[in-house]
Amino acid sequence: MIEINLETRIATPIERVFDLMRDVEAHVETTTGTGEQVVSSSAKLLGMNDTVTFRARHFGIWQSLSARVIEFDPPVCLIDIQTKGAFKSLRHEHRFRKDGNVTVMTDRLQIEAPLGPLGWIAERLFLKSYMRNFLIRKNQALKELAEFPDLK
Repeated sequence: MIEINLETRIATPIERVFDLMRDVEAHVETTTGTGEQVVSSSAKLLGMNDTVTFRARHFGIWQSLSARVIEFDPPVCLIDIQTKGAFKSLRHEHRFRKDGNVTVMTDRLQIEAPLGPLGWIAERLFLKSYMRNFLIRKNQALKELAEFPDLK
């Protein structure tokens, strides 16, 4: 299993950042380059026990990932887990706190690849780097959307 921890500082109120992070349409907008699409979602703004399925192209292959929100404490925490997808397991913690006029968004992403020892090797050779870069780009796009909503 690999773990990625990121912190993104966003000069916008915590409630706006939290709502953008759980907005399935904003998710699609902030994942450029993967052709991300919403296949199904139980809500536009995800909350406790809501589910969503996305389809996107990663590593040149179209993949689907379904997730369910398992912890929800607005506007400070949302945790989702993969219920169906390419990984053996995926857990994504989104945490938020105020620091003056800035919202600090913290991601903790835990992923386990399938295929036993081959998955373990893939995690270390390329998956961790790929997912870290994906999250950095996504968070930067979310930051821009939150701080400059009129530019979209």
